[in-house]
Amino acid sequence: MVAAYHLIWTAYGWWLPNDPRGSMSKGVAIEPIAELGPHHYGRKAVQPSSADLREFYDRAEGVLKHELLRFDDIDVDVIASAFASVIKVRKYTCYACAIMPDHVHLLIRKQRDKAEEMIAQLQSASRLAIIDANRRALDHPVWGGPGWKVFQRSRKQIETTVAYVRRNPVGIGRPTQSWPFVQEYDGWMPGIPPHLR
Repeated sequence: MVAAYHLIWTAYGWWLPNDPRGSMSKGVAIEPIAELGPHHYGRKAVQPSSADLREFYDRAEGVLKHELLRFDDIDVDVIASAFASVIKVRKYTCYACAIMPDHVHLLIRKQRDKAEEMIAQLQSASRLAIIDANRRALDHPVWGGPGWKVFQRSRKQIETTVAYVRRNPVGIGRPTQSWPFVQEYDGWMPGIPPHLR
């Protein structure tokens, strides 16, 4: 039984289908991008060095239609405000959120909206907010695609994911993120009364 969704998606141009780390894309449809390197479905067991990854994205900048941009601290705050609005209006329960320079992670409890609808709502609001704040040109994509979900089926899995999402910024030398729309995970599981959690 699914209790929550770990939602992940990238900023425009990051984690291309033939990313050296591997990807969940089935193939590479755009020829100039395909020429950057071979496609590998799934996460590779042996990960590339940071230098190899930088070199791949340096070359990618030359073939992408729009400039390859990262989110800075101002962008992160704008995105977080948009997420907060969606979470409040849609009545989501969010257990973890990390807004990284090139991707985002959210852990949201299962409810009436499917994971894909949650992503669509969050992406749409944050894209509009970034453009309204003059952080991107109107024709510059903010997000790189529909993202993906990882079903969370146990209390242990949710707790592990919460810890993973919290560590994400720290792993690149940034401070831990703390957002008012994130609630502490209370052990909630579908159909399990509070006194048995």
